[in-house]
Amino acid sequence: PAPTFVAPMLARTVAVVPEGGAWSYEIKWDGYRALAIKHGDVVRLLSRKGKTMNDDFPSVVEAIRALPVNTAVIDGEIVALDDQGRPSFQMLQHRASGEGMIVDYACDLLQVDGEDWRDRPLTERKKKLQEIISGTEVRMSVSLVGNAEQIVGEVRKLGLEGIVAKRRTSTYQSGERSGDWVKFKLSPEQEFVVGGFKPGNPLESLVVGYYEGNKLICAGKVRQGLNPRNRRELHNLLEPLLSDICPFANLPNSKKSHWGEGITAAQMKEHVWVMPRVVVQASFAEWTRGGNLRHGEFKGLRTDKAPREVVRDPV
Repeated sequence: PAPTFVAPMLARTVAVVPEGGAWSYEIKWDGYRALAIKHGDVVRLLSRKGKTMNDDFPSVVEAIRALPVNTAVIDGEIVALDDQGRPSFQMLQHRASGEGMIVDYACDLLQVDGEDWRDRPLTERKKKLQEIISGTEVRMSVSLVGNAEQIVGEVRKLGLEGIVAKRRTSTYQSGERSGDWVKFKLSPEQEFVVGGFKPGNPLESLVVGYYEGNKLICAGKVRQGLNPRNRRELHNLLEPLLSDICPFANLPNSKKSHWGEGITAAQMKEHVWVMPRVVVQASFAEWTRGGNLRHGEFKGLRTDKAPREVVRDPV
């Protein structure tokens, strides 16, 4: 029978990397999470929420189709690599320009030839996965060698986003953040919902936030990382969503600091508000005491994320 979609297992964000022989470590790839489902020559590439991505990544579809198995469900991350082999989320965003090499880094095996592997230990699943993809265009998200401190140091030197630590004996827990998988980010970065922008050729900065229950909370402004190209793209995307209503529950506010993260009542008229439909990725130096971003930098759009999924990552 044809395999069906399985909600991917999720990782908790942690401030300290777990140590010891019970854990294995992988690179935290800066790309799109993707579930690859193969049934004969039919391949479906699905996002975390089950959205089809076949048309976006045809080379990955062909790589999965060439695997030497009849049916399979493989968890992984689609990544764009630059000339030095490092992941680039911006290149992934602009893949139509031909920049970067698009690859699929497989990290887990859920099913193969009709047999469900989710209740087997991670080490067994990865060993079988390595056998299946060996010699193909699909790459393995390998376990890194060394202790946690050594691995974090090397990943930091390479300028990568972070690492994922996984309990070696863990089963595959679909849709869960059980704590058997955790992610450690070397520089804070997460998704945010766009609720407005400051106009200016055609936009100067984004106003972004995250959900607390049903309330959209403003996290501040994002200006760094915007260039003429993505300013136009963002403006074209946001213009049809213009609204007379500010979507943020905590604006206006009077929080002012050296970093200028607040938006006062007087400054509200300088901004344009939009319906909260667009999700972006942004990095930042830290959260301020006022609960806003310091040095927010735009990294790219997240078309694979629903706005209501976006919450503040724990730190």
